[in-house]
Amino acid sequence: MKLVIVYHPLSDHATIAETYVKDFARRTQKNIKLLSLETKEGAEMATLYDVVSYPAILSLREDNQLLKLWQGLPFPVMDELMAYSY
Repeated sequence: MKLVIVYHPLSDHATIAETYVKDFARRTQKNIKLLSLETKEGAEMATLYDVVSYPAILSLREDNQLLKLWQGLPFPVMDELMAYSY
């Protein structure tokens, strides 16, 4: 499984997303990929999974099938997100 946060890096929520990723890695030893909406990959992912509120966390299978999508703030508790990382 992989976890991705799609966000605007020059927005008010950028610091929240970046801090969440660091805290999650420190607590769980698992990584969340930060993906900017200003990149082609980020824009395509947001379109593909119909993301309309940012930041958004996506839990994806290895074949990129969507398991769970959280949009906007607040982020889910780390224990919930951890359950979707296996």
